[in-house]
Amino acid sequence: MNILLLGGSGFVGSHLARRLSAAGHGVTIPTRRPVRARELSVNPMVNVVAADIHDDKQLARLMAGRDAVINLVGILRGDFQRVHVALPRRIALAARAAAVPRLLHMSALGAANDAPSHYLRSKAAGEAALRNVAEGAASGLAVTVFRPSVIFGDGDNFLNLFARLLRVAPVLPLACPDARFQPVWVEDVAAAFADSLCRSESHGRHYDLGGPHGYTLRQLVAYVGQVCGHPRPIIGLSPGLSYLQALLMECLPGGPMTRDNVASMKQDNLCPAGTVFPFGIAPTALEAVAPGYLGGVNRRQRLVSYCRRV
Repeated sequence: MNILLLGGSGFVGSHLARRLSAAGHGVTIPTRRPVRARELSVNPMVNVVAADIHDDKQLARLMAGRDAVINLVGILRGDFQRVHVALPRRIALAARAAAVPRLLHMSALGAANDAPSHYLRSKAAGEAALRNVAEGAASGLAVTVFRPSVIFGDGDNFLNLFARLLRVAPVLPLACPDARFQPVWVEDVAAAFADSLCRSESHGRHYDLGGPHGYTLRQLVAYVGQVCGHPRPIIGLSPGLSYLQALLMECLPGGPMTRDNVASMKQDNLCPAGTVFPFGIAPTALEAVAPGYLGGVNRRQRLVSYCRRV
């Protein structure tokens, strides 16, 4: 297939691009900063192009001749309306105009109109925008939506963030320590996206993606400290202090937390009871993967460990 991968230079996108290219698909990754995808650009099946996907004319040119478009673009802070709502709608309209038959979209577990955070509400609005376009008269566009919990893996910005903090902080004040997550491995997420491309039963469906186990944030941080060799005392903050910590972090350039992140953690980030990972994929446990990239092993050892798993 000839696939347009939006957000392909990011964490999930780079893993998905490698999986798709290994399966023989041609992958085009537009980015305003091609240097960010330099490791992927050496792959002969991957074409990294300089483009602004928020420009309708450039987006229309990118859609021409594609068999599928995959949208992974997302942010944790900033203009959610522009990125999570307006952009998916424009992507769907451009895909429909170019007669692209398939569109896969990354949403988020817990996305809902009445969710506690702007982030989750914007993700729900983006899904609705896609459905409105796809369900239009004679659209010919089959949409599949994926809603993962937090995604972990080599290069993630979740467990690695805590690993960096634990290496330098003698004590870790932790906001929302009882927030619950169901971490899912990036390779399992990539497999679900790739497998859905040729599965007609996935048309018009959404899939919640979570790993085999749920954890509180405190449990996850304690585990990271154990694995990376820097266990630290964890001080769980009250809701009020969690809000204050997030407010202070918002003042830092690229701060790791915002008040909206705290709002998201007011509800459990867990798949509904009885949820089964799609397409017969058995989700991988955190404990089977995290030590390979958090435990201080070198790049060669991580590669050997990964090859043994796959």
